[in-house]
Amino acid sequence: MGKNNRSPWSWVPTLYFAQGIPYVIVMTVSVIMYKRLGISNADIALYTSWLYLPWVIKPLWSPVVDLLKTKRWWIVIMQLLVGAGLAGVALTIPAPGFFRYTLAFFWLLAFSSATHDIAADGFYMLALDEHKQALFIGIRSTFYRIAMITGQGLLIILAGFFETSTGLPPVAFSVHAQPDLPPRIERSDFDQPADSSKLAFILTGEELHIPTQKATAETIDSLKLWASEQNLANGFVMPAVEITTTKETGWWTNHISGPLKAQLKALFGRHEAEGPALHPGNVGLIGVRLTKAPNEDEEVVLNTGFRRGDESISLVQGERIVMNHTNWNKTAWMVVQLDPKLQGHSTAWFEGRSGKIPLAWSLTFVILTVLFLVFFVYHRFILPRPASDKPAVQENDEGLFQEFFITFKSFFRKKNIGSALAFLLLFRLGESQLVKLASPFMLDAREIGGLGLTTGDVGLIYGTIGILALTLGGILGGWVASRNGLKYWIWPMALAMNLPNLVYVYLSYAMPQNMWLISASVAVEQFGYGFGFTAYMLYMIYFAAGSHKTAHYAICTGLMALGMMIPGMISGWIQEIVGYHNFFIWVLICTIPGFIVIKFLKIDPHFGIKKAEKGK
Repeated sequence: MGKNNRSPWSWVPTLYFAQGIPYVIVMTVSVIMYKRLGISNADIALYTSWLYLPWVIKPLWSPVVDLLKTKRWWIVIMQLLVGAGLAGVALTIPAPGFFRYTLAFFWLLAFSSATHDIAADGFYMLALDEHKQALFIGIRSTFYRIAMITGQGLLIILAGFFETSTGLPPVAFSVHAQPDLPPRIERSDFDQPADSSKLAFILTGEELHIPTQKATAETIDSLKLWASEQNLANGFVMPAVEITTTKETGWWTNHISGPLKAQLKALFGRHEAEGPALHPGNVGLIGVRLTKAPNEDEEVVLNTGFRRGDESISLVQGERIVMNHTNWNKTAWMVVQLDPKLQGHSTAWFEGRSGKIPLAWSLTFVILTVLFLVFFVYHRFILPRPASDKPAVQENDEGLFQEFFITFKSFFRKKNIGSALAFLLLFRLGESQLVKLASPFMLDAREIGGLGLTTGDVGLIYGTIGILALTLGGILGGWVASRNGLKYWIWPMALAMNLPNLVYVYLSYAMPQNMWLISASVAVEQFGYGFGFTAYMLYMIYFAAGSHKTAHYAICTGLMALGMMIPGMISGWIQEIVGYHNFFIWVLICTIPGFIVIKFLKIDPHFGIKKAEKGK
């Protein structure tokens, strides 16, 4: 079989798998990685939201892909640049200024990925005739979804595996609630010297017995405060960041953002003592320390969480403890608290795991680098060479740039452009903020309003269960739209996309520890999003129809990315002021403009309906 007659099966699946991986790494994996490396929510949301910019402005340099070289050349070179960016991230994660350096390489990934999108979509239309384009549209979407599953699921699980396997042996303890014990505070101490021949975590005990008969509230609160102060004084935890304006400089922060932040904090901020994770039930303390000093430049992090048993027994302090050569021989305290309604015998098991988090993520990005080098070599030889894939004639350059500006002008002169722009920018206003903070919410400790899940748990929930629900919702959305059209389904789809965000309000209020319940909640939200997002995609296709539809569709996708980028930039700032519970209520409020603008859209009632075949 000749180079120009290769089966699309040999390159369409791998091309669109390679297209999806860099996007999900930049948009999602980077958020989780930075969270695990200790970056604040505000910085994560701000700096990773800027990474949307290449997808926003990619229509501006799309003519360059036509002017210079072939689409095939751009695809292969961009895959090589993606590999270089991934290698750069892997090499700079262990560096002291890793945040700055890794962001620079994520920018390289973002621009390379956006350019790859332009070239791949153009190459797809050149290498396949109209029949095969229609035949393989589902295949390319499926493998793009598989890339999403790989990025959000398998890669996160892999990083979580490296986090645990590169660290020290896990520690485990059980907590027993007992009604037959007198009311007292249970605290265990080290009763024998530890084996210092190898580095390991040791506990004050493997069992903790807490009476259900409550001690006084003052005693409970004072002990929790003592444990918190001990952990803070010994450097096991980071101090809470106070909302002040005295350290901020500049007119904007002193006169606008600073006072606004303080006012919002006063009105909507949640204090830890009011959080649902802090109960007035009895408490017990269990201590942990290292057997010997780690290296001077080494930090050993212990992440402890609920594993099984009664969820009425919860870990409220000490979920994440950081030890180094200065505090290794001091005791860090974990506080376990009973639900005040718990009266009978009950047991819960907890497990603490440590790992070299920078090393774990570096290894993950090394594997991704190798993967893209394989893609580069494979597509270098396997991609066909269609005769129509050629650069524009040089003497026609001036005409091409003139046509480019005419394309932009014609887009903004379309009928109903005002309502269309409002829809493209506002329909995802709530989701653009939710997507930035959903994973940090799952990872954050319970005492600050998060769910306290592990990296592997988040990878399983979002990357497998969530993506599968998202895919099923998208398939169902496309099927029903082909039967009754976009105009018929746009309102139900808008409701399906936005109302399931209520599950995050519930999760932030109830703070369940049951993985099945959390997974089911996320699955409902992701299924609704997949079903509802069909309306958004179909409207972009509908509005871009006519002359220059390819360029107009690219402009629509740029506006879509802009509508995601700007709200995402301030989402972390808002969340740190108002807390997770009020933030998710704010997300629901932000869905209202999207519903309002739908009323003003003009949509052909027959658009999207599957046409009957001739002769029937």
